Amino acid sequence: MVWSHVYDPFGSPLLSTLVAALPLMVLLGLLAFAGWSAPRAAAAGLATALGIAVGVVGMPADAALAAAVYGAAFGLFPIGWIIVTAMFLYRLSVEAGALDVMKRSVIGLSADHRLQALLIAFSFGAFLEGVAGFGAPVAISAALLVGAGFPALEAACLALLANTAPVAFGGLGTPIVTLAKVTGLDEQAISAMAGRQLPFFSLLVPAWMVVAMAGWRGLAGVWPAVLVCGASFAGVQFAMANFAGAALVDVVGGVASLVTLALFLRYWHPRETWRHGDGWSPAATRTDPPSDPAGRVAWAWAPWAALSAVMFLWGLPAAKAVLEGRVGPLAAGVVAPEFPVPQLDGRVAKVPPATREPREIERAVYRLNWLSAAGTGILASALLAVPWLGIPRRRAWRIWWGNLAALAPSLATIAAMLALAFVTRYSGTDVTLGLALTWSGAFYPFCAALLGWLGVALTGSDTSSNAMFGSLQRVTAEQLGLDPLLICTANSTGGVMGKMIDAQSIVVSATATGTHRQEGAILRRVFPHSLALAALMGLLVWLQSGPLAWMVP
Repeated sequence: MVWSHVYDPFGSPLLSTLVAALPLMVLLGLLAFAGWSAPRAAAAGLATALGIAVGVVGMPADAALAAAVYGAAFGLFPIGWIIVTAMFLYRLSVEAGALDVMKRSVIGLSADHRLQALLIAFSFGAFLEGVAGFGAPVAISAALLVGAGFPALEAACLALLANTAPVAFGGLGTPIVTLAKVTGLDEQAISAMAGRQLPFFSLLVPAWMVVAMAGWRGLAGVWPAVLVCGASFAGVQFAMANFAGAALVDVVGGVASLVTLALFLRYWHPRETWRHGDGWSPAATRTDPPSDPAGRVAWAWAPWAALSAVMFLWGLPAAKAVLEGRVGPLAAGVVAPEFPVPQLDGRVAKVPPATREPREIERAVYRLNWLSAAGTGILASALLAVPWLGIPRRRAWRIWWGNLAALAPSLATIAAMLALAFVTRYSGTDVTLGLALTWSGAFYPFCAALLGWLGVALTGSDTSSNAMFGSLQRVTAEQLGLDPLLICTANSTGGVMGKMIDAQSIVVSATATGTHRQEGAILRRVFPHSLALAALMGLLVWLQSGPLAWMVP
């Protein structure tokens, strides 16, 4: 028997919304303010979500438990798999001494931590978002920042803050593709609309990062580099999104920003150097680190260059089709088996206004695409790096198991947090939260971006947020006489600002930087930035629904 969502179980929208928000409030409140560890906070949030799903909205208990198991499995694979393999590659680089060489090569461009953050977290992170997504940019860029001398907590926060503007086009445009499928809108039109919103923030976020690190004085000293970094990415982002489609926006934009900024820093340096812990020093009197031979630098960076190439290959539609057994000699049932989730698949239905259909049956099929997964591409790069870095196989094996043991608590936390997210999704309480924003009437364009922000904060994925709220956004836009293209796109572009506060990303950043049990401190640090940027995106969408309507394709 199919159970249908109940979006207002109390007959009071206000009370129903407050109760629906309890799991998220418990999770974030215990994490940020009560000093609980991430595993305990996640477990408490999950228990709350299960209690509301079964006891309040009437979801069958076996279906609710199945949703939790499904979410936990998704948390371990593919998300946890990315973290395990990315940190394995990082630990191999540390073991071989390659990370020290990489650190010196970055400092060779500039010893200034402001500029290093732009290179690593924003430009290189944007490229990684384009080819992989799902936590890989945060894990890798945060680890590299720590290797460059950043305090661990600061590295985690900067990696999260940088992983915003590129997210809507991440994973070779997957969020845009998903939004088009859910809403029935033209994919290229959504890409173009996003390309007329996000470039403003691609200019803003690098400056925002520098101010968050070193204050306004810090920005004043490096504004030319900030402009080069942001403008090179924003320009490519606009052009690619409007004229080439969503797939390669971040890949091309990230490379363009990285190369342009690196070339610029060969001829321009700030008058003062700023570093965490050291403060300000005259650039002319600082001591440059000893330089390594070009061959040694190439040796150290080669595994990461291979990672970029492999991840790009892994994400190409033609290669993915082969790796998933849809074409070629591989059997889909072996390389990408699918398992309908017992007691959940086909047992839950969305109803209006969350869908345009009278009743939309929710599927729950766990897909173990172990070969085409981004984490497997990272593992392939790591295995190539083992002989390249000169690490004996037995030592590499011990590093692998040590890495897995060290990450076990973080993986358990991610599993619990994704279990919470899936229970919220399949019980329909996420839609209850979303519907609360649809009552805003003329201010709905502003709230549309906040709804996307909420979706990413709940699920940890812009793709998942688009799948969850895309249909609701279109229904609401049509009811209010607003442009569906603008409103639906706002779900994705507003959602990117929630990426830095979703529990999954926070745990990934803490894991990558070794700041275990400091997830609450990271959340408190990044939350104001996330909310402020989401509000600015909402303001832009509101303006594009009125005086700036000429910007809508």
